[in-house]
Amino acid sequence: MDLSIIIINYKTKKITADCLRSIQASTDSLKKEVIVVDNDSQDDSVAYLKKHFPSFKVYSSGGNLGFARGNHFGYKKSKGKYLWLLNSDTILNKTTIQSLYDLAIQNDSSIASCRLLNKDGSIQPQGGFLPTLPKLFFWMWFIDDLPIIKFLIRPYQQQRISFYKQNQHPGWLGGTALLIKREVYQKLNGLDKKIFMYGEDVDFCLRAKQKGFKLDYFTQPSLTHLGQASGSSRGAVLGEYKGLIYVFKKHKQVWQTLVLRFLLKTGALLRIILFGFLKGDNNRREIYEEAFKLA
Repeated sequence: MDLSIIIINYKTKKITADCLRSIQASTDSLKKEVIVVDNDSQDDSVAYLKKHFPSFKVYSSGGNLGFARGNHFGYKKSKGKYLWLLNSDTILNKTTIQSLYDLAIQNDSSIASCRLLNKDGSIQPQGGFLPTLPKLFFWMWFIDDLPIIKFLIRPYQQQRISFYKQNQHPGWLGGTALLIKREVYQKLNGLDKKIFMYGEDVDFCLRAKQKGFKLDYFTQPSLTHLGQASGSSRGAVLGEYKGLIYVFKKHKQVWQTLVLRFLLKTGALLRIILFGFLKGDNNRREIYEEAFKLA
């Protein structure tokens, strides 16, 4: 088996179905399997997906396991040389699967991903460089957004679109479409199952780097990522805060975690002032007020 595509479904059966149809339309010649893990959607997702996609494997996880444990459930059902952890809110081009797999084989990629596009066809940033206190200071204080400076530093979150127009070896890749060599997944024991959602991709890539595994970002092929279809901006912000705190507690010294919390608090305060009071966005103000308390 060349490839196992693992997709988590959680109350997104129609979006998941669109993703699966794009996989069906693929022109690849790989021996592959598609595994859908339903994380206790509490609707008719399992029956619906089994009915409309009988050639794919659809399982109920038995509960809402979160992203890491849900994917591990799928891994245990899989046989592929490569695992592709694919978000349900993605739409593939006909050549995406074959092209990404071929590039991974040619480059002996341990972990790889491809260009993500927004619905309008514009490039969607993903990933960046592994978190350090200086990088997080630049991020929280908007320094990595400044002209000239943003071209000189290696930011935690790489937002510069030109970065994604050429192949790269970033520090971490987003979990949207993460292609992982099976033996690498096994050696790292998969994503950290203590993380429910957000931050598991950073932690996984950090552990991979520590073991000397190579990450590849390929500017071609591409796929469309619909973004927040399976999560909220509130969940993303708070999840990232929780994820970073967890990663620092796990991998860094105590004093670094304390400094991180200070940076996250100041960053949240700046965003409360900027988005809430100066721009009048009460929703974002409330989100960052929660983030401030969380940090």
